[in-house]
Amino acid sequence: MLKNRTTLAIVFSLIALLLFDLMGLIIKFLSPHYGAAELSAYRNIAGLIPAVIALWWSPDWHRNGRKLQLRQWKLALLRGVILTFAQYFFYLSLGLLTFATASTITYANAPIMVALAVPLLGERVGILRWTAVIFGFVGVMLIVGPGRDAFDPAALLPLAAATCYALSSVTARMMDDAVPSALINIYASATAAGGSLLLAFFTVGFSSLNETTDLLWILAMGGFGGTAVLFMIVSYRMTEQSNLAPFSYFGIPFAFVLGWVFYGEAPWNELFPGAVLIVAGGLIIVWRERRLRRTKNVPPL
Repeated sequence: MLKNRTTLAIVFSLIALLLFDLMGLIIKFLSPHYGAAELSAYRNIAGLIPAVIALWWSPDWHRNGRKLQLRQWKLALLRGVILTFAQYFFYLSLGLLTFATASTITYANAPIMVALAVPLLGERVGILRWTAVIFGFVGVMLIVGPGRDAFDPAALLPLAAATCYALSSVTARMMDDAVPSALINIYASATAAGGSLLLAFFTVGFSSLNETTDLLWILAMGGFGGTAVLFMIVSYRMTEQSNLAPFSYFGIPFAFVLGWVFYGEAPWNELFPGAVLIVAGGLIIVWRERRLRRTKNVPPL
């Protein structure tokens, strides 16, 4: 029964990855006519719906008396601000880079998260995880390519997004353990919705619809993103995150295939071998965490 739940959780997480990539494809399609900040605003407003559903489904929230107040509310709001800029940088990069390149660079958030955990959480990082960080860093550098004739400064945008996503994950671990994850998520989602609206207002503003069908694309963008969040949350509730983490890198081939099918992009030279090193670094971290968890669960002799 446990294995069946884990298998189903993996399937749900892969569906979430595919939906996130479909959302990204729509963002790339709409980017020539709409600013990254306004697309982020539309996405975040739509994202409030699954955030509320996830909170209502949370048994921890109901057990705690359905409280909405947080002791660390400032930190929770800060995560929303960080998420606002993470989305802005990533959405902006989708309009400037090939789809697979922008998506792959954001997967550097795993080794960046390890590096940030040292100063922010006071964690001791061993040689194995530092090796993973180096792998990820070298992989990103091979893709971004500073110093090359073909260097595109726009490649720094998904790297900035990856850093913000990593910072958001690390600060989530600074929240009180008793606080339901769904409540933390709704604070971040609501703040990101407000932050992206302000960001759009102070940058490009809001554009009139270029075509009537664009409204349908915008609704689909929000629908894909919101549904992906629900699938991801459900999958995390069905099994341990360490069981799902290795499969998160399936998003890279998903992005490559979708970019090739819908936009005729095949950036082999941009992605390899850098993408391989990013994945290797992430998998080393996953393997180390699973090994450490198994060691802790072994009863003393």
